Amino acid sequence: MHAKNTICLWFDGTALDAASFYAATFPDSHVHAIHRAPSDYPSGKQGDVLTVEFIVMGIPCLGLNGGPTFKHSEAFSFQVATDDQEETDRLWHAIVGNGGEESACGWCRDKWGLSWQITPRALSAAITDPDPAAAKRAFEKMMEMTKIDIAAIEAARRG
Repeated sequence: MHAKNTICLWFDGTALDAASFYAATFPDSHVHAIHRAPSDYPSGKQGDVLTVEFIVMGIPCLGLNGGPTFKHSEAFSFQVATDDQEETDRLWHAIVGNGGEESACGWCRDKWGLSWQITPRALSAAITDPDPAAAKRAFEKMMEMTKIDIAAIEAARRG
């Protein structure tokens, strides 16, 4: 994996666990390479997993086991466009059910602190509806939700 631009995600010793979970959960995802530290470093020892190269839904990432200094925040998230309620539910429950937590409006956080927006394409279409009243109704319905319910969004859109 020698992409010119790679997302580097900081972990506290759990980069391989996170990368393995993402590879098992999301399509077009896999762990590419595991690199071990050639010597001791501030948050680890020689031979510990230092970095993990992986792909998440086609996006090259590098997991760096940099220690406890930096934490993930909602300022960075993966936005996953889903095609139907089944896919929305599967991905949401995979993240939340594996030690993650729910947030609002389709957002959730995995157990490593990384934020995910599980966003049905139907939601995006509804809140950008050319009819401002329909878009407003759908948007206001979304604001009441944690995991997105496509049927409820569509009902709100129709009025």
